[in-house]
Amino acid sequence: MTLPCGRSDDALRRHDLVFVSPAAWRALLEPHPDLAREPLVAGWADRGWPLIVRRIVPGEAKGLALGLPLPPSEGKRRLAFMMPSGDLAATAPPPLLSAAMDAAPPAWRPTMERLIDLAAVHDGEARVFGSLAWRLLTGLDYLTARSDLDMLLPLPPAGDVGRLTAELAALEIAAPMRLDGELVRSDGAAVNWRELHEGAQEVLVKTIRDATLASTRQFLGADARS
Repeated sequence: MTLPCGRSDDALRRHDLVFVSPAAWRALLEPHPDLAREPLVAGWADRGWPLIVRRIVPGEAKGLALGLPLPPSEGKRRLAFMMPSGDLAATAPPPLLSAAMDAAPPAWRPTMERLIDLAAVHDGEARVFGSLAWRLLTGLDYLTARSDLDMLLPLPPAGDVGRLTAELAALEIAAPMRLDGELVRSDGAAVNWRELHEGAQEVLVKTIRDATLASTRQFLGADARS
């Protein structure tokens, strides 16, 4: 499980976790009486479960853009909220992949162990988001037979990117699930690892503010570690 920390809201990134007080959660649900009547949603903050930081949609009001994906039993709906930044109680980064081992299907665990080792070889830590992360955080059954393993890996120096993505592609061949996820730059900007592996000249760069096309060279060159 994650431990809430004191990261300021202006330093938050996509996939970070945000914890809100039950009172703030009730206030957030007031404009959504249909959601407030749903026991799982209404009691979310009472259980100490987090929301996730998402990308801001153009035209949204000011505030912190948060998401709440519900499990398959609740229709896999993705709820979106805008919360006053002063209402957050605590934040945490996405869970480490190693922390999600017991929450994962047994067949996934050898692949996860190799991913953890692979990240360490490149001087980074593998983190997890998506269905497996939500199962870890809530204990609810988010995983299905079609679930991917959604991972976050730090972007290595530009010269090692090709080696890392080739290793991910090789690992996926023998994996029982699809490996999805992003390589995350030191400033929080991220690109899907497949785009880099396929040698795209342009990649979709995602940040908390937007998603824009940029040249691969620009994305890699903007990292202070490159």
